Amino acid sequence: MVTTDQGAFSSVFTQYELDSAYDEMFEGEVRPRSHYEAIYRRLLELSPEELERRQQDADVSFLNQGITFTVYGDSGGTERIFPYDLLPRIITGTEWGIIERGLKQRITALNLFLKDIYHEGHILADKVVPHRLIYSCKHFRREMRGVHLPNDTYISVVGTDLIRLPSGEFVVLEDNLRVPSGVSYMLANRQVMKRVFPRLFVDYGVRSIDYYGKALLATLRSLSPRPDPTIVLLTPGVFNSAYFEHAFLARQMGIKLVEGRDLLVHNNYVYMRTTAGLQRVDVIYRRIDDDFIDPVAFRPDSALGVAGLFNAYRSGNVALANAIGTGVADDKAVYAYIPAIIRYYLGEDPILNNVETYLLEDEKQRNHVLASLGDLVVKAVGESGGYSMLVGPHSTRQQQEEFRDAILANPRNYIAQPTISLSRSPCFIDSKVEARHIDLRPYILNGKDVTIVPGGLTRVALRRGSLVVNSSQGGGSKDTWVLYD
Repeated sequence: MVTTDQGAFSSVFTQYELDSAYDEMFEGEVRPRSHYEAIYRRLLELSPEELERRQQDADVSFLNQGITFTVYGDSGGTERIFPYDLLPRIITGTEWGIIERGLKQRITALNLFLKDIYHEGHILADKVVPHRLIYSCKHFRREMRGVHLPNDTYISVVGTDLIRLPSGEFVVLEDNLRVPSGVSYMLANRQVMKRVFPRLFVDYGVRSIDYYGKALLATLRSLSPRPDPTIVLLTPGVFNSAYFEHAFLARQMGIKLVEGRDLLVHNNYVYMRTTAGLQRVDVIYRRIDDDFIDPVAFRPDSALGVAGLFNAYRSGNVALANAIGTGVADDKAVYAYIPAIIRYYLGEDPILNNVETYLLEDEKQRNHVLASLGDLVVKAVGESGGYSMLVGPHSTRQQQEEFRDAILANPRNYIAQPTISLSRSPCFIDSKVEARHIDLRPYILNGKDVTIVPGGLTRVALRRGSLVVNSSQGGGSKDTWVLYD
């Protein structure tokens, strides 16, 4: 347990335990890391009652703003206030510099990769990435072959999940290139934190993230050849789990929030219905998956998209962020090849490494995984949100047998990775400060330049011992402070 310098147990740290995972606040048993020193001292000064009051203030703020998310299939009610932890996660300027360079390198290579596989296919011909891996990916869109995009930009908005190993090194756990979510919670966390710990926030010298909305708007503008484009945010509607975020971002950018029924296509141009008549739309920031975006081109039963949108897109009359077909690059099996993809297109070694990944179509790797299901994490390659995942050490024998059968039935659909003890961060839980596992999702914008606001969404596994940080699986979030050097 953590003690104060005088050796007496701090009233809020009596439940704080260190283990083999990297601890964000403490190095050794009693010494806070230098960049956590000030907040550690401040926590020693505050009573549990005062911290509880501040947590309640934060919760009320989230409630009043309607900051919610949806849990599908939850009989207890789907709409919930997003769980927020009071204590910030702090990253030094030096650490952030490495993260920033690594993410810029990664998104540049991934964009080149997407352009290549939908056009010349050099990386496939050179057998750096197997043909079959790409063409068997459910997110590969053959309809995108030969389609030319503005500035050859396939990826405009990316949320890349990072974890910190016990050694302290940041590595990439997965990429989210289709419709990455969560950035509104990052911005809302910051607004609440400024009210809860105003003096501490100012004294720390935390780098700003408030310009994200402006940066996102500039990124979307860069996709349009017209000087004053009309931009809209396309949402599936109020029942979508991220609807709060869709409305929040549209408001931040000052653009219209629309559903599929608000748009129509005529002569391969997209128009928005308004009270003043039809208005041409140049750029769509879409928060709808490929399958549902156009019932003519993809799923005919979709009531969420816009009939004819793909023809307008293919004709170059409207831009989409992100491009259709980008999901092939965040397939968890393709993820294993990203270090090779970076070397192929950029001639550089990855700045941010991958987690070791087993590809289960390979018989030798598959046999190893099947013999070690109790020790590994198994994931479906096209799923997100913590679904279709087996965390071996926390699983039952029955769950392992179910995954064994699923792997044998369709090995292409699964990958496996070692069970990594994510770094742990102090969290205020039940009037005590306790350590919980966390990850980090920075948001990368790829327009005329690559922009990364300093920080991201730190997601927290609020259940003791859990390694699953997704909100749909009981996770929460906290503010992320990136410091000036």
